[in-house]
Amino acid sequence: MWKMPLTGDKPLIVILGATAVGKTELALQIAQAFEGEIVGADSRQIYTQMDIGTAKPTLEERKLVPHHLIDLIPPDGDLSLASYQRLAYAAINDIHERGKLPLLVGGTGQYVTAVIEGWSPPEVPPNPELRAELEAFAVEHGWERLFARLIALDPDAQAFIDPKNIRRVVRALEVTLATGKPFSEQRQKHPPPYRILQYGLKMERDRLYERADQRVDNMMQAGFLDEVRGLLNRGYSRTLPSMSGLGYRELAAHLLDGVPLAEAVTLTKNATHDFIRRQLTWFRGHDQGYLWHNREIALLTEITRWLQES
Repeated sequence: MWKMPLTGDKPLIVILGATAVGKTELALQIAQAFEGEIVGADSRQIYTQMDIGTAKPTLEERKLVPHHLIDLIPPDGDLSLASYQRLAYAAINDIHERGKLPLLVGGTGQYVTAVIEGWSPPEVPPNPELRAELEAFAVEHGWERLFARLIALDPDAQAFIDPKNIRRVVRALEVTLATGKPFSEQRQKHPPPYRILQYGLKMERDRLYERADQRVDNMMQAGFLDEVRGLLNRGYSRTLPSMSGLGYRELAAHLLDGVPLAEAVTLTKNATHDFIRRQLTWFRGHDQGYLWHNREIALLTEITRWLQES
């Protein structure tokens, strides 16, 4: 069994990849083999009461391996990238101090990249009035016009911000307008003192879409519709950022607007395909030496060798 080295940079294994590619299964296998603990890098799993649609690890999986950064805030809460990064570093350092191996696991590219590259996100508090104004502008004029407003102030932002991610565009505008400086200029980097091994999981695109579609069907069978109904009944608005997650918006449209359930499920699958494409685009654009593998390949021997080099 591998033991934490007493000196030198502490190890961190990163497992990333698109939705439904098999990150959880691999992470559990590695964590069990090396006394590891999993630090989540998923911008949807941070919300409480949103379990099925976010594909959170099951209670059984959490009993097998400790998980961190899951169920952090309520569905109407807000967690900035800077706050997530601080929590991630705290969790990783705590795992190191207890002699365990941390694994950063998730598909939210921004979370993963902020941790491993050591971004210094600007500490600008939320401005609810400005956010409401910008979101209303996007609803009235479309995401293209909103993104154009950002690019007019910060041309370099188009290199790393998805124009369809309205929440992200709003945040970049919020920071730019509050500070008077382009958002892109405020992303300084201070790499963390970890020795990092990064695995990216890949799969043939059509097969990945099939797995994602099957997962949506499994979620529906597990009670995803009831989960969304319960959130709405508890007063959580479908306009919340948390409710923009895959499936939540579509099933809310079924419950509130009468969209046929079969159509809502199909829209969820299509949105998932689009999200997978955006994930892969992000990872290609921020590749910091990922070792890309098919999920079937056993990596334990390779990891053992890497850890022994500590």
